[in-house]
Amino acid sequence: MSPQNQSTGSLFESPQFEPTRAAALARIAAVKPAAYARTRNHIEGDVTRLSPYLTHGLISLRAVLAGVLQHSPEAAAMPIDHKFVYELAWREYFHHVWHHEGDGIFDSLHEGVLPEGEYAPQMPADVRAAQTGIPAIDTAVRTLYTTGYLHNHARMWLASYVVHLRKVHWCAGANWMFGHLLDGDLASNHLSWQWVAATGSSKPYLFNAENVARYAPPEWHSAGTLIDTTYEELEAMARDSRRKGTWRSSARESIISTEPPLQAQAPRCGMLPDAALVQGRNVVLLHPWCLHVPSAVSNASNTQQPLRIGLLVDECHQRLPWSAQRWQFVVAAMQSESEVIWQGSAATLKAALAGAASWSLQADPHLGPALADWPQETVPTLFAWPEQRCASFSKFWSRTTRGLQYARHLLERNANSMQLTLSHPFIS
Repeated sequence: MSPQNQSTGSLFESPQFEPTRAAALARIAAVKPAAYARTRNHIEGDVTRLSPYLTHGLISLRAVLAGVLQHSPEAAAMPIDHKFVYELAWREYFHHVWHHEGDGIFDSLHEGVLPEGEYAPQMPADVRAAQTGIPAIDTAVRTLYTTGYLHNHARMWLASYVVHLRKVHWCAGANWMFGHLLDGDLASNHLSWQWVAATGSSKPYLFNAENVARYAPPEWHSAGTLIDTTYEELEAMARDSRRKGTWRSSARESIISTEPPLQAQAPRCGMLPDAALVQGRNVVLLHPWCLHVPSAVSNASNTQQPLRIGLLVDECHQRLPWSAQRWQFVVAAMQSESEVIWQGSAATLKAALAGAASWSLQADPHLGPALADWPQETVPTLFAWPEQRCASFSKFWSRTTRGLQYARHLLERNANSMQLTLSHPFIS
């Protein structure tokens, strides 16, 4: 590992995202559904910031809804079509599409505003360096690098600018953003970029300076810039193959890497797999997309506390690297939930586990083909997915909530009514 990929100081420092399940549960308890519905479109709105914990499996969507219903005074009467429940459904819809499309989500689902060849295959250097001269864009990029998080509205603004004004292929932008987000989920991230690009929706998402001024604080405002125009003009620019803006940069963006920065900062991390440690033991395997397994599940087959091992599988991280900040968040959270962390190839890790009395691994599509031959536990969903792929979110919503009046009915319905073995391939 090169020195530039090693962090300094503590393993993870962020006032916004403490890498523990306890922090996630505290966030759930603090959710105010009414305030969320009223202010969620505002950059400083009352949003949950639960997405890093959901992406990395410290909590589940079911746990989020159950916790909110438990702690919120309005819980009993929260209707099924509440905006908070609606947004939970969007997350599952994107995974529903991924489940059916597999690697197809990394290609345009259909043609967008312009032919594919009109879009550049790389991100502009000035965007990556937050030097476009448009406050809404540059502030978004700096926030992304500093916190590993962006409000959803800011993500849409950034994606719209990159695709429709700078003529960058949506997948290049999606890959870049994925590497820097603490909550980077391939389905949610890449399909959201497709929605903005109109390759996964019926029309392009556009925004202007007036929209920014309405929803963002003053430092984001962008009067007098390229985006300070009408929607009609933006539509015309989106359909014009000529690129807007300049390609300039004198700064470097945050470093991303395919390897976790483990040395020195993380005791018990990055150890070589030790077959003797697991000999005859029941083992629960954690991974970056499942950092917590409920005790009731892990203790089901044996009264002895199972050994919890965090796995960092080399093959799972080779295609799309992460920022050091995201690596540190994941490793710190994995430390809090496991007794030891192993890093290595899938074959090496599997060989070391051969002597275990039993081991369990929760399925997730991010694991991809590297662990395709490993036994994996199915994952219950919050919504009962239709067997057939839904062509739109509205169809997914209507089919999965039909007959339900209140949000609590999602939890009361049989949790096993729909389970998935998410085993389709990762990016090849």
